[in-house]
Amino acid sequence: MKKTVKIAFTLSGVLLFLSQFSGCAVAPPVQEMSDARQAIQAAREADAVRLAPGPLGQAEHYLSRATQELEQGDYDQAREAAIVAKEQAMQARDKAAGINGNL
Repeated sequence: MKKTVKIAFTLSGVLLFLSQFSGCAVAPPVQEMSDARQAIQAAREADAVRLAPGPLGQAEHYLSRATQELEQGDYDQAREAAIVAKEQAMQARDKAAGINGNL
């Protein structure tokens, strides 16, 4: 009887781990998309349209790509593109604000 209970606990632990692990892979990248949009807005407010059009354009490109991937259900690719969009937007904002000697 003890062996059966031990196997059941072990199996339930494995199933719980797998369900949590797979849940991360299939969840839409809501936070990453929001972060990217906010970073792009901050870059625009810092006048990146005029002062850093390259990185801002890249950020917008990657956000558009993330949106397309999201609509197609490829959440991993959408997450990656949203992260790159945020990074590019932050570079645009920093460049527009003259941070890191880019004035």
